[in-house]
Amino acid sequence: MRFLSVFLLLGCLGLNLHAAEKAATPEALVAELYKAAKKDASPFFQDKDRALVNHYFSKELGDLIWKDTIDSKGEVGALGADPLYDAQDTEIKEFVINKAKTEDGKTTVLVTFVNFEEKQRLTYHFVQQGGAWKISDIQYSSGYALLKLLKDSVGK
Repeated sequence: MRFLSVFLLLGCLGLNLHAAEKAATPEALVAELYKAAKKDASPFFQDKDRALVNHYFSKELGDLIWKDTIDSKGEVGALGADPLYDAQDTEIKEFVINKAKTEDGKTTVLVTFVNFEEKQRLTYHFVQQGGAWKISDIQYSSGYALLKLLKDSVGK
């Protein structure tokens, strides 16, 4: 009986953790992505864990990120810079993840920082898939967007 109680308790905790993960806010997902990158657990440039890519990105964007990584076989692919900072080298200051905004049914999170004294603005676009927030695109200060870059490079 004790075993059954422990099993049920652990099962309930697991369901609650899974539900909490799916209910994460867009800004929490962005914060988690940057924390993962600091721990060398970024979903970019790795070819071992497709689920890691799926955790953060919409199916469309995730498919392109994964294809670019696999096709480049450890070499530089379409992503020639760190997509979280739009740079190859970083000296980040004044890093801010702003609260999510929803306008006209579109949800975005603005991330701002200074890299080597240059102000940067990245706009993360979100969709809901499978009951969870997913990043569907990242738009950069320079004017380009991650989704278009990958579509043009590997989506052919």
